[in-house]
Amino acid sequence: MSITLTTDTASGEPAVPTLAEATRVWLRIGLLSFGGPAGQIALMHKELVEERRWIGEQRFLHALNYCMLLPGPEAQQLATYIGWLMHRTMGGLIAGILFVLPGAFVMLGLSILYAFYRHVPLIEAVFFGVKAAVLAVVVEAVLRIGRRALKNRIMVGIAVAAFIGIYVFRVPFPIIILVAGVIGWVGSRRAPQLFAAGGHANKGTTPDFKGVIDRMFERGQLAHADPWGRVARVLALWVPIWLGPVLLLWLLTGSSSVWTQIGAFFSTMAVVTFGRLCRSRLRRAGRRRHLWLARAW
Repeated sequence: MSITLTTDTASGEPAVPTLAEATRVWLRIGLLSFGGPAGQIALMHKELVEERRWIGEQRFLHALNYCMLLPGPEAQQLATYIGWLMHRTMGGLIAGILFVLPGAFVMLGLSILYAFYRHVPLIEAVFFGVKAAVLAVVVEAVLRIGRRALKNRIMVGIAVAAFIGIYVFRVPFPIIILVAGVIGWVGSRRAPQLFAAGGHANKGTTPDFKGVIDRMFERGQLAHADPWGRVARVLALWVPIWLGPVLLLWLLTGSSSVWTQIGAFFSTMAVVTFGRLCRSRLRRAGRRRHLWLARAW
């Protein structure tokens, strides 16, 4: 499918998308986001950086780094952040909701199909084929993002060491991030020439450029991105919205209710899961502690 890049006729630069245009793009991303966070991030990079140039390469990667450090799903956080930058609160809500809503309906349909027909050989074969296809999507996405983020041998070495630490030695993810950050901080001061990104893009990467959001920052159009005047208001609004229903469930059904347990469990997961740890912690707690899941999951 070809993408028509909307440009400002006076300057030839990509034009700021309208809210309606952005909504269509976020819906498209939500419908095509397969392969978990790796596939979702790669798709956003393709749609927002390469094809539409709504955000520059470096700003996209920096935002991704910050989202990886935040508790919760980094891909949805990245989408919400980019939507919020362009169209404030409404843009962030639309991007965040459309990012998960199509997938939620797909998962509901697949869950119903699996619950009623999982023993049918054809359905079992379909799900087996889907597993292989999703694996291919994930591998391609990891290679795509890796070529853009790992621009020298130092970065590649840190990435390899982090993989070995997580996969072989089971080092906790926060420790991996902390050690990598310390190495980068010390290295940038002791040997900055080794820790600087390459001056030219690697093969298969998109050269950095100023996207729509970058130019909006330059023109002073993103004053709402200054967080200090908003922190208290945001916390006062969203903390009750987040924890209020859990407290209400506890008051109405008691602490032993499965609804209270679910609310408390996922509220806890929201603040203690980083990066890709969400699935493993869900599986461990849901299967061993609460006995919500079968062993096969």
